[in-house]
Amino acid sequence: MSSNTGPASLPHRTVSSIRAGAHSTAAPGPPQTPARPITSTLGSPSTSSRVDDDPIVIELGSRKLRIGFAGDAAPKRVVTFSPDQQRRTGDFRAWEPDFASQWRCRASGKPWGADHELWRLDIRGQDLAVVSDKLERELRDAFFKYLLIDAKPRKATLVLPPTLPIPLLSSTLDTIFHHFHAPTISLLSSPVMTAFAAGTRSGLIVDLGWHETTVTAVYEYREVQSRRTVRAGKLLVEETYEFLLRAVRGQPATVRAEKIEDRLQDEALSFEECEEVATRMLWCKRAPRQPYRRTADEGLPTVHEHEEEVEEVPPAEDHSPMTITLNSCKPPKTVEIPFSQLAEPCETTFFEAQPSPSCFDDHELPVHLLVYRALLQLPLDVRAICMSRIIFTGGCSHVFGLKRRIFDEVSILAEERGWDTVRGKGAEQYKTNPKFQRDNVGQAGNGGMPNIVQSNMTSSDGEATEAPVKAADVPQEVDGVEDHIKRERNYKPPVQGLLRAIDSLGPWCGGSLATQMKVPALATIDREIWGQQGVNGATRPSEVDIKSGQRQSMGPSGLIRGQAAQPSNWTLGVWGTLF
Repeated sequence: MSSNTGPASLPHRTVSSIRAGAHSTAAPGPPQTPARPITSTLGSPSTSSRVDDDPIVIELGSRKLRIGFAGDAAPKRVVTFSPDQQRRTGDFRAWEPDFASQWRCRASGKPWGADHELWRLDIRGQDLAVVSDKLERELRDAFFKYLLIDAKPRKATLVLPPTLPIPLLSSTLDTIFHHFHAPTISLLSSPVMTAFAAGTRSGLIVDLGWHETTVTAVYEYREVQSRRTVRAGKLLVEETYEFLLRAVRGQPATVRAEKIEDRLQDEALSFEECEEVATRMLWCKRAPRQPYRRTADEGLPTVHEHEEEVEEVPPAEDHSPMTITLNSCKPPKTVEIPFSQLAEPCETTFFEAQPSPSCFDDHELPVHLLVYRALLQLPLDVRAICMSRIIFTGGCSHVFGLKRRIFDEVSILAEERGWDTVRGKGAEQYKTNPKFQRDNVGQAGNGGMPNIVQSNMTSSDGEATEAPVKAADVPQEVDGVEDHIKRERNYKPPVQGLLRAIDSLGPWCGGSLATQMKVPALATIDREIWGQQGVNGATRPSEVDIKSGQRQSMGPSGLIRGQAAQPSNWTLGVWGTLF
């Protein structure tokens, strides 16, 4: 009994007390805090192993470049392309007195605002070597000044729009492989990463970008449909230019400058000033009428308290003058524009009113009509999920009131037209003609019980019999056991069938999270294979056997055989192939 209670049987004794013997009286040491790994935001690159191991996440757009480490909540560097980034060392022309007024000479011979873009969708006549040099310079500057890392090869993840042409994608991959020696590059789609950053597996991504506005339906992390329109940020800046030019000239709204030479005259405005006005001063009006918003609990409306002395003026009726100083025109002028008129460029760009939707071409549909048609063409189950997860992203989504206006216009179209793909006079006559009405008409759109029409059916004995009811119109029976299990597990069914907008952290944050969680990318390209085959070696996604690359023998040379068989076929994912 005494041996069991001796000091040798105490499980909490330390190694030092055991070595000192049973009669050691050493005092216990102070408590020590367990060591934790130093993150890249707290430690230096020399002491942080996380910086050396984490891949680099790069989001590439036509106007901006975002770069940072995988797992971070925000990028370390956001680059906005401009002519100032093309200056060489020792170029001090920006400090000359007449440098600001010489912007016409620098902009001549090229499209208006071309120096502020990294690439254009129309690559005809575009020098891809210049695009590669711009990208290489900004990446190198971000690596050494903001990420504080050396030239050690690191894995890279590219978050790209699905509409990126293959020549631009090839030039981007060549730049990263040859100048930064990345062993592998993973390709991720921007709409999928936007939905991933919002915490959803499905959604309707409305990307209000620079060249185009893209509406992409994502279902279970797969792009099922994509539609585009040219009503985007570039058209908004051009409308802002014409709006300000009419204010300077004092001309009516019908006169517009359509030639490029008109934008280089003495009274013309620079791209920088027009973009600044479009970013800082433009706003969007509300819809002509507010849609009906159905809530979960239809109760009494909430009454908000307001001070009786304060009378709010609607923004559309606010005619207070806004002073805008324009220094790029000759001579510099100061114009006063009513606040209500500052919504005209946004109204013309995104919601141009026409007598009929048939007046628009397929590539210039208004944004709200494009979103409605994108939802209308989806299958029923996909539409029910995506319409409750509408995500607005892109640079133009920051225009005040634009997201609310698009959502309200889509809601109004859904209330007026419903979700019937067949429209026209013939369809309306068919719906209103009682001769073509069926006997059993279910009120599924109103959410009520189906109306079962009882006909005068009698049996041979003269007794009335019940009319047959279709199985589709019979309400589903309630399963008490299943409902009890769902209540115990606190099961909440997914929201579907209602128009709803949600927020997202953006495609870069989605790519950072997906890379940190080691989510398989759409395409992974090896540097050695790219150097041997180039873009011509890419095959279609259907021709790539993923399982064959994962098979490895357990023999001594099985690993070598597995590595040799892995790069047999590779793909560029949704970006396609050349052949």
